Amino acid sequence: MFPDRKEAEKMLAEAETINPGPWGDHSRMVAKCAQRIAVSCGMDGEKAYILGLLHDIGRRYGVTHLAHVTDGYKYLIELGYDEAAKVCITHSFGVKNIDNYIGNRDISQEDYELLLRLIETYEYDDYDRLIQLCDSIAFPDRIVDLKTRMDDVERRYGAAYPLSKRQKNYELKEYFEEKMGRNLYEAVMDCPQK
Repeated sequence: MFPDRKEAEKMLAEAETINPGPWGDHSRMVAKCAQRIAVSCGMDGEKAYILGLLHDIGRRYGVTHLAHVTDGYKYLIELGYDEAAKVCITHSFGVKNIDNYIGNRDISQEDYELLLRLIETYEYDDYDRLIQLCDSIAFPDRIVDLKTRMDDVERRYGAAYPLSKRQKNYELKEYFEEKMGRNLYEAVMDCPQK
């Protein structure tokens, strides 16, 4: 399950009052792109929008790294939104390897074990893949190419962006371009900007 658009937008707005920052607008941009691509692929655009909007909702708890993944998961599970909770986990792990996470592992041993179990057991679907892709092209104020976004993450976190993760992002781009029958950047170029 996942909330409706109105509830998801309310959740994000509330989270931004707790922890303001560019992550909120980034989430909105991911949502807009996900909706646009989903509709072009015959997927549910509304569901894609909502999952994109909530993929980083764990940031409501403060400026964190890996913790935002498990925090978002637990928050949405408590609300009964298991599909949205899943995306909180899967958006950071296109490659199912916790060692590919860029940033600090600021979680407890208990949360680390939970995360490992979830990564291993989740079967990714096209919504998981779509949010992974859109997360990899969305700045808070615009869409950028994959290389620009990955280089930005690398620069901000001070760690090399793993080659396997880079390759996975390009595979996702090709996968959705084939599903849409058009270039990714053309498909999202006219996404409403901030």
